[in-house]
Amino acid sequence: MVIYNPKTWGTIFQNYGKHVVKTLRPALIFMFIYSSSLYALVHWQDWHFISTLVMHQLMGIVLGLFLVFRINTAYDRWWEGRKLWGSMVNNTRNLAFKIRAFLSPDDKDERLWFAEMIPNLPLSLKEHLRDKQRTDHLDIADETMMHKISGVKHIPNELSAMMYERVTKYFKEGKISGDQLLVIDRELKEFSDIVGACERIKNTPIPFSYSMYIKKFIFVYLVTLPIGLVGEEGLITVPIVILITYILLGVELIAEEIEDPFGKDVNDLPTDSLSVKIKENIREILL
Repeated sequence: MVIYNPKTWGTIFQNYGKHVVKTLRPALIFMFIYSSSLYALVHWQDWHFISTLVMHQLMGIVLGLFLVFRINTAYDRWWEGRKLWGSMVNNTRNLAFKIRAFLSPDDKDERLWFAEMIPNLPLSLKEHLRDKQRTDHLDIADETMMHKISGVKHIPNELSAMMYERVTKYFKEGKISGDQLLVIDRELKEFSDIVGACERIKNTPIPFSYSMYIKKFIFVYLVTLPIGLVGEEGLITVPIVILITYILLGVELIAEEIEDPFGKDVNDLPTDSLSVKIKENIREILL
């Protein structure tokens, strides 16, 4: 995620992410050649096209409404993902506070175990949401436990299960009471809710029919736009078409990027830095 000052106008000199620019470039080149060719036919071959500016004005209104809905839907998914990771930050802190209060100050080994395991959950979740099954970044000293985690497909689930087993063991050994077990259970359950909600955003894109329709709408609008302009605007049709293509396709591509906010794109959530912050906070609380 790019860190910037939203109050400065210096952002007008910055560009989109590399993926967006890379995708836009062929479309802009095509529209430049296409609109220039139409101008050449009108200017040199004396072809005539019927003006469709009124039609494009009406289509532009409808297209604008579609794009507003598209970008708002994508932003809602991005913002929901940010709220979920904010809950992850708060939830890990709350669990650490309770473990610190419930366990004896002399029980340093158990405090150390949770100081390692709690930060491992957001670390594993961010990789899970990127379709990766990494274990090398996890802070687990026990080789047996590391081997067990390496053999599962859903590492966040396994880590949550291990913490459930640990606190249940404390209850059976009399280290915590039944009421304290119920209090800790709230945070452990919240972990599963956060993981499931993030997976819902990740695995449920916008409906195929809507995505297909808006792409076709943009394509038809842009392909017919030079025909409607070239007869009246002449050579200036080319830069006008390039600018409109840049804006319409840019909005759609940005929406595609932010609707899955858990990757490594410029506009994605800062899950790497949040995971590091959680690790630092938990160690400060428990150690």
